[in-house]
Amino acid sequence: MSSPTADHSCRVAWAADAAAMAEVQVAAWRERYGDLLPAEVLDTLDAGAIATGWQEALSRPRDARNRVLVALDHDLVRGYVVTGPASDPDVDPIADGELSDLTIAPDRTRQGHGSRLLHAAVDTLRADHFQRALVWITATDDALRAFYTDAGWAPDGAHRTLDLTGDGSIQVKQVRLHASITEH
Repeated sequence: MSSPTADHSCRVAWAADAAAMAEVQVAAWRERYGDLLPAEVLDTLDAGAIATGWQEALSRPRDARNRVLVALDHDLVRGYVVTGPASDPDVDPIADGELSDLTIAPDRTRQGHGSRLLHAAVDTLRADHFQRALVWITATDDALRAFYTDAGWAPDGAHRTLDLTGDGSIQVKQVRLHASITEH
């Protein structure tokens, strides 16, 4: 009898994952922002250019505590999360870590990839000695808010508006959620 193997897992991303991560990102953005951004903007997303950006980020992180983790289905990338020091002016970049991007391929949601990535990201932030984890989410994304609050995250009162086009024509309101990640 053979030993069971993990069909679904998370690991640190490698530069070789960049193309698969870019494909996930393009598909997810087209779905997530389809009602927010003009179709011509979403149609111009270039997976090749995005993959190049991922390769560079994975090869030369800006901070030793910047991490990218991928969710795998066997050996196929189904999602990713980016962690690192929080960058907001009202937080402590030594104590506060941030999830700046948790993205799952749209056709692979509700399969546990997001939960595995969230747990792996918190473990990674904790290993990097952060005491609190932060994440910004779109204020109107009730499903994503429920995902985080079900995992113990809560709003911390911070909010912001992003100007996606630079001319004020497309603005996104966001709220910040937080979770204590110190071990008790």
